[in-house]
Amino acid sequence: MGVKSDLQTPHPEYLALGKTKAERLNNYRELFKAHIETELLSEIRENINKGLALGNEQFTTQIENLTKRRVTARKAGRPKKDNQIIDNVQNNQLILL
Repeated sequence: MGVKSDLQTPHPEYLALGKTKAERLNNYRELFKAHIETELLSEIRENINKGLALGNEQFTTQIENLTKRRVTARKAGRPKKDNQIIDNVQNNQLILL
């Protein structure tokens, strides 16, 4: 960190962290000293890996409306059918569930 490179230019948000290079480096490092609970970190990782949004229902609904795609997890497995027909071959019966 802090090594000059011609491959990148500083973002305005980074430049806003301080007036001097030393002040910006120090303030940038301070941003990452906060502890994140293990459970929250796991939830963040899981949602990133699945490409899902993480937030309350209002937030995820807004994201779904803006992107026109689902950003929340659904229950695993096939959706249940309203009426399920079982063919009982042994007794020669059709059973409607």
